[in-house]
Amino acid sequence: MTIPTLARGTADLCDDHGDRVQVCEPIFHAFGGRRAFHGPISTVRCFEDNSRVKEAVEGPGAGRVLVVDGGGSRRRALLGDKLGLAAVGNGWAGVIIHGCIRDSAELGRMDLGIRALGTMPLRSDKRGEGDRDVPVRFAGVTFRPGEFVYVDEDGIIVAATALS
Repeated sequence: MTIPTLARGTADLCDDHGDRVQVCEPIFHAFGGRRAFHGPISTVRCFEDNSRVKEAVEGPGAGRVLVVDGGGSRRRALLGDKLGLAAVGNGWAGVIIHGCIRDSAELGRMDLGIRALGTMPLRSDKRGEGDRDVPVRFAGVTFRPGEFVYVDEDGIIVAATALS
C-alpha cells in the first residue's frame, strides 16, 4: 500500500482553513523516518500499558494515523521497534503518542511518521488495559476517530473533514 505524502504543509492548511482546524501545542518530537504524514484518526487511551497500541498496529492501518493518549507519562515507552515494524507492515501512516517511545534509532529508519514527547528505554506494562477509538484530548486538541490529522515539521493540526 502506498500512503500519500502531505501535498500541502500544515502552515498552508492553517492559512486556508484556519477556522476549521485545531492546532496542537508544540510539545512533540519527531522520531520516525517519515517527516510528514496525514490520515484519518484512530485512537488509543492507555497509561503505561501498550496492550491496546499493539492490538491497533497489528491490525489494518489503511493509511490511518494512530493517536495514543498515554497520559503524558514519561516513565514507560508505549511504542518500540517491534510495534513500529507491525505498523509499517500493516499500512499505518503514523503514530502520535502523548507519552514516550523506545528504540528510537530503529524507528528512525522506518517509513512511519512518529511524534512523541520523548524516549524512555523501559518498556510498558502488559495488563490488557486501555480503550480504543474513543475521543482523546491532549496538547490543546481533541482527537476524534474518523477525523483527520496532518503532521509535518511545522506542527500537528486536526480537522473534522479532509483538507486540500
